[in-house]
Amino acid sequence: MTQTSKTEDDTIDLKELFFSLIAQWKTIALCIILSLICALLYIRTTPSIYSTDALVQVEDGKSAASAALLGELKEVSGGLGQKSPADAEIEILNSRMVLGKVIDDLNLNISIQDQNNSFFKKLLSSEKGQLKFDGQGVSYSTKQNNFLVKEFSVPNYYLDKKLTLDFKADSKFTLSHKDKVIFEGRLNQLNQFVDGYGAWKINISSTQPFEHAFILSKLSLPSAVKNLKLNYGVAEKGKMTGVIGLNYAGEDKQHITNVLNHILEIYHQQNIERKSLESKQTLNFLDQQLPELKQQLEQSEIKFNEFREKYNTVDVTQEAELMLKQNIELEKMRIELKQKQAELSAKYTLDHPLMAEINAQVNSLNQKTQELNKSIKQLPETQRLYLQLYRDVKVNTELYTSLLNSYQQLKIANAGEIGNVRIIDTAVEPERPIKPKKLIILILSLFVGGFIGVLIALVRNMMRSGIKDSTQIENELDLPVYATVPRSPVQESRINILKKKKNIPILAVKNSDDIAIESLRSMRTAIHFALSSARNNLITISGPAPEVGKSFISTNLATILAQSDKRVLIIDADLRRGYLHKYFNLDTQPGLTELLNGQQSLDTVIRPTEVPGLSVISRGKSPANPSELLSSNQFKNLLEQMSEKFDHVIIDTPPVLAVTDGIIISQYTGVNLVIARYAKTQMKELELTLNRFEQAGVKVNGFILNDIQRSSAGYGYGYGYGYGYNYAYAYKANKESD
Repeated sequence: MTQTSKTEDDTIDLKELFFSLIAQWKTIALCIILSLICALLYIRTTPSIYSTDALVQVEDGKSAASAALLGELKEVSGGLGQKSPADAEIEILNSRMVLGKVIDDLNLNISIQDQNNSFFKKLLSSEKGQLKFDGQGVSYSTKQNNFLVKEFSVPNYYLDKKLTLDFKADSKFTLSHKDKVIFEGRLNQLNQFVDGYGAWKINISSTQPFEHAFILSKLSLPSAVKNLKLNYGVAEKGKMTGVIGLNYAGEDKQHITNVLNHILEIYHQQNIERKSLESKQTLNFLDQQLPELKQQLEQSEIKFNEFREKYNTVDVTQEAELMLKQNIELEKMRIELKQKQAELSAKYTLDHPLMAEINAQVNSLNQKTQELNKSIKQLPETQRLYLQLYRDVKVNTELYTSLLNSYQQLKIANAGEIGNVRIIDTAVEPERPIKPKKLIILILSLFVGGFIGVLIALVRNMMRSGIKDSTQIENELDLPVYATVPRSPVQESRINILKKKKNIPILAVKNSDDIAIESLRSMRTAIHFALSSARNNLITISGPAPEVGKSFISTNLATILAQSDKRVLIIDADLRRGYLHKYFNLDTQPGLTELLNGQQSLDTVIRPTEVPGLSVISRGKSPANPSELLSSNQFKNLLEQMSEKFDHVIIDTPPVLAVTDGIIISQYTGVNLVIARYAKTQMKELELTLNRFEQAGVKVNGFILNDIQRSSAGYGYGYGYGYGYNYAYAYKANKESD
């Protein structure tokens, strides 16, 4: 094999590939139709899914100074290490703290599945059960029936387990697990029961119970949250925007809207509570301190008034007055630090830096207060008592006033707390479903079906590893190809009729302008030339294997020769499985077998046909020794007699590689033709067939490539075929126009 031939073998003929796909258009069309049917079934049985969305803005709670500082650092560092204010809020929106509250409020932890909602019911019936979740429970309803699960509490053991709900007579129901009844109750009332696993509390209401069963499940919190998250999504809109987008999808437009809005409501409430928690703790602390300070103030005022009534006016020196001011300030600072210390102790441990700092400040003030008290003790007793009482009144008054103002401010601030999130868009009911995309699915099904069809066609074409080009036979075997016979669509349909009928119409008679017949006509001249140099006018039609079209070629070739005013005899020499008699609507007997056995005469086995000038000898009854009969002198003498009596004698032989009958017959004939079938006959089979003929000393004159598919039409499988096809097409058109 040369390099050029290797290159030709490796190349892909796109034109041949295209026509091979066109030839298998039925397969491609069938795949497209099946794909469309599957798409329609999917659209029919798949519920419409809707989606709704909402927007939340997260505001940065930092002060202006902090924001300015962070802005400067961002410019310097390029924003490294900066986190979006929405990151933490996204995690909160996905947390069980928020979603768990929504699940409990709307009873999303109760699952109801209709056992009667099968694929065929979805396909045949447009009625669909409606599930509704709210604070009252979970309801399932159709046009005729309904029931409501108001309360469904099960032991922890049965969480996430599928329980079968069956409605019984007399307003009763049962729950089963693994085909075992584990709970019985009555409808329209609260049923309570305690077993080895724990307490049951079930309340199911129904005025028109269903006749079939349902699957009822109580989901645990992790499972319920997981189911909710399957259709729930939270993500920041853009980078560092602080705007969070929420979406929720489901079959019920109203349900998904209610769920998403409830998530927003719960999240907003918890955000406000989280932000106002510090103010509430401070107010609780002030609620405890204010009554004590008020009582201390009243007591100090009583003591100071009693002292003034007793001593009237006390002269206070300048030094004593200075000590009084210092003492008031220190006492005031000490009490404020004590309050702050108590407030911080509720949040931090003693090891915290803030606690250590404030403890140090308190100790320092206590030390200064002690030093000042020593100096005051040196004053006269009257002045000393006056200073102490006046200090108590002054300090208590200022502290009480200050705390009372702070208390009022905190109350106002707590009442106006809005948190750091703002709901921009709430969820609204969607108008159109997001899936299934019916038009897109149908278009994709067309492409998928076409792709699968083309793939199947290509695989089938690749599996046809037989001969596909007449030039391959001529180049490798160095023998001519007399004709390339295309597949006849008329003959193909008639072969299918053969399975039900006894006879096969002759294509050359019924459809003389068929492309296959025109191809056989084109080889008539080549046969005349072959017979001119042959020893006799006997022609054998053989093949390497069964089902290559020997009988079809033999019958129609004999008919074409007879139509040219020739006396033609066709002999069915396939004594085992020959069926030439079916083309002529004859019985198998009497035939060649009876003639060779001496049971019938020559005049009785040679029978005329509907074709003028054409006679036939059928195979007769299948003998036990066909090879011995064909190698006998009677058969040889028969052929010699028929060669003188007829212009052409065509012999249809059995497959050469299957039996030796064809080789035996070919020893007596002048022209030997071998039939090869397109895409079925292997090159190796033809080589073995030629070897069989050569071993017997018989020359093969040429080949006929049969059953060329339309994928090769007009592409050039031999000159004779290309001319014959084009001529037949033109001739048929002209005849019809005339």
